[in-house]
Amino acid sequence: MKKLIILTFLLQIAVSFCYSQQKPAPYGNNAAAGKYYNIRGIKIYCEVYGTGKPLLMIHGNGGSISAFSKNIPYFAKKYKVIAVDSRAHGKSTDSKDSLSFEMMADDFAALLDTMHISKSYVLGWSDGGINAILLAMRHPDKVIKFASTGANLWPDSTALTPATWKDMRDHYNSDKNKPRTTARQKNEWKIFMLDWLQPNIKLSALKAIKCPSLIICGDHDLIPVEHTNLIYQNIKKGFLWVVPNSGHGTLVEHAADFNKKADDFFTLNSF
Repeated sequence: MKKLIILTFLLQIAVSFCYSQQKPAPYGNNAAAGKYYNIRGIKIYCEVYGTGKPLLMIHGNGGSISAFSKNIPYFAKKYKVIAVDSRAHGKSTDSKDSLSFEMMADDFAALLDTMHISKSYVLGWSDGGINAILLAMRHPDKVIKFASTGANLWPDSTALTPATWKDMRDHYNSDKNKPRTTARQKNEWKIFMLDWLQPNIKLSALKAIKCPSLIICGDHDLIPVEHTNLIYQNIKKGFLWVVPNSGHGTLVEHAADFNKKADDFFTLNSF
């Protein structure tokens, strides 16, 4: 699992750093705030914090609700935060043998329907950022505004740094023929293959996004600034923020600034 997490955007390192800096509520394992929902044939786990306008938070590959430990306390003061474990992640179950970002985006739309939420703000990190983009494309009536940090549109060495792509290629070549007998082994490989083969979003498809969109990356992110800029340029109501002195974990490495900037974007008419 450790190797998988390293290859899929080092998310666990960011989460570990988050816990080393503070001792928040047990986000992702809080029975008082958590609930399972039957969504599209699977069980989706989410935790709800605060009251106000809804804000859906979507984590990255190999992660869980706990990825937002530095963000939930801030936003829960004025939003109804809906922190969700994506399909096949955390406490959310998925026994199918394949996974797609489109499938996951449809899950989130169905979750909002099940929770009787007509539309929501959305904050997505890494794979969650991809899901935020696709949710706005596929279900535009569900998204008020979204902020997406560390997202890519296709899975090659132009959308990922060459070193990141090479590590993923090497992992695929070394492990593709290994037997996987347990449910955990199969799930971990399915999650890895999600990022190895996907997403596959054309720039022209971003025209379907109608809502204001804040596109974010770190200035030394695992997603090149040039790629993030392409995403921003192809969204009509897009805004761009390249976070200085930041890697992939913008919302962890610079939590205070990130929280305020995202909040300002959600509440103001401009960025």
